[in-house]
Amino acid sequence: MKLIVGLGNPGAKYAGNRHNIGFMAVDEIHRRHSGFQPWRARFQGQVSEGRLGSEKVLLLKPSTYMNESGRSIGEAMRFYKVEPEDIVVLYDELDLPPARFRMKKGGGHGGHNGLRSLTAHIGADYRRLRLGIGHPGDKKLVSNYVLGDFSKADKDWLDPLLTNIADHAGLLAEGKDSQFANKLTLALEPDKARRAEKGDKPKSDDAKSGKARGQSHIRQARQQKTPDIPKSGPMADMLKKLLGGG
Repeated sequence: MKLIVGLGNPGAKYAGNRHNIGFMAVDEIHRRHSGFQPWRARFQGQVSEGRLGSEKVLLLKPSTYMNESGRSIGEAMRFYKVEPEDIVVLYDELDLPPARFRMKKGGGHGGHNGLRSLTAHIGADYRRLRLGIGHPGDKKLVSNYVLGDFSKADKDWLDPLLTNIADHAGLLAEGKDSQFANKLTLALEPDKARRAEKGDKPKSDDAKSGKARGQSHIRQARQQKTPDIPKSGPMADMLKKLLGGG
């Protein structure tokens, strides 16, 4: 059994909050994969069992409110006897711009109250999918910002992000975090992904001008073709005078 957990706060009041992007992502996985059962109350949360590829998966949305998320997740973990590395937690990240994401295993809680609670109950070795929501720019504004709803304009990046997380969730269930991240990047930032795959680098000015790479200016000058000098005629006579008749 693998656990895919979204963090958020329960109830219609919080449903559209930035803090609830983890819930939104797990809801989208549930919507786009027909094999999952209807949501039901269990482990102090809402759960749904199903399969992603060959892996049996439990989707979990804790109903304990964000600050006590660890109680719900710890209960499910102990019941199914899974290890922390079999748990993927999806949550909002202030320190990432909107539409950006990062996969990570282990580490600190970074001031996120949901992770703080989770780490206290199961340790820090679970896997994390950090979903960028941006920062309001002032620490005093953070609480209202995360508990505020996404705007209509945010749907331009939020919907594709959630859709592609759901489409590639099977890789998360299989523990293939790097492949998942590559697929998500390819879907959301195709130009960046192609450059990374090809290893393309911007051409230098020398390459653009056709100069040999790594050659010094002196060597390049030596390799240049010597210009033709006339041996007779007025121009030849003038050059002889200038050069001393040599």
